[in-house]
Amino acid sequence: MIDALIPLWLAALPLMGSPGPATLSSAAMGTAFGMRAGLPYVAGICLGTASVLLLIATGISGLIFIVPGAVPVVTVLAAAYILYLAWKIATAPVGGLNRDPGARPAGFVGGYLLAVANPKAFAAIGAVYSTHPVVPGDPVLDAVAKIAALAPVIVLVNVTWLAFGSLFSRWLSHPMLGRAVNVIFAVLLVASVAAAIL
Repeated sequence: MIDALIPLWLAALPLMGSPGPATLSSAAMGTAFGMRAGLPYVAGICLGTASVLLLIATGISGLIFIVPGAVPVVTVLAAAYILYLAWKIATAPVGGLNRDPGARPAGFVGGYLLAVANPKAFAAIGAVYSTHPVVPGDPVLDAVAKIAALAPVIVLVNVTWLAFGSLFSRWLSHPMLGRAVNVIFAVLLVASVAAAIL
């Protein structure tokens, strides 16, 4: 089975770890609020992305998207939430880790909502899941093996992006530079969603 898992992981890491709404927002939370404050958000991202994985593994995601009118509604709701999150990142306080105590990052629920509304998650996980059989001939065991193999990848990529953003924030103590980086992350977040939707 390990011979089948290695290609799955090699495909999953670049697809799931590449810049997209979840990874960029994880990095942005780290940059704007620091590692510790961003952990609840990233926990939500991880659980939400795992939920997407379960939806794909069970085939429920396919059923959701064949409901007439579901795709435009989900797209509009996802876009609205991601625009809100981009605004929150762009306007987050700057100045290293000396934060305004009243400013709070999006928490667990915010991360979860972004992950389940993330079109890149459905595309990337769907592509990896459907093209890499692990246990041919046994769909249930294949699904269990893929879920067990991909769940750690979800955690690894999002925690890595959070840590990257957090480490990066240490050099952003100048208010103008910090604000510019927050705005760049917000713009990249919106652009990544636009690219995934289009």
